[in-house]
Amino acid sequence: MIRYTLICDNGHEFDSWFSSSTGFEDQVKRGLVSCPICNSAKVERAIMAPNVARTDLAPRAAEPSPDASASAAAPAPVALMSDKEKAFREMLSALHQHVHENAEHVGERFADEALKIHHGEAESRAIYGEATADDARMLHEEGVDFLPLPRLPSTRN
Repeated sequence: MIRYTLICDNGHEFDSWFSSSTGFEDQVKRGLVSCPICNSAKVERAIMAPNVARTDLAPRAAEPSPDASASAAAPAPVALMSDKEKAFREMLSALHQHVHENAEHVGERFADEALKIHHGEAESRAIYGEATADDARMLHEEGVDFLPLPRLPSTRN
């Protein structure tokens, strides 16, 4: 397994594990790797220093520092998300809640149903569901108004 530090086109850095470098490249080409913060699929490897264990040195015990007992008792706080990222996730959650409460879920039939509504073959109503990139391209070319709904980062784990 290989751990890569990745960066999206919006500058968000995150780590992910892959079975090999070709596995990473294949998943990126197929659009399976996305930023957990903004959901961008434009992701590339960030510059990172290799983490290679030396085999020529015997392991040695670390010498305790004078304040080691204090630091061992209380781990240092780690900020996983900034306040802006937390606010963004809260707004995204509220958007998802609003869509779920006010629109009909049509699942994988989204493109077909949106096209029927656009052509007046089905009643006009708010819908949501799943669409492929080809479906989205076709809907756009047909002049159908729609917006992609970003996935919640917690649902991608």
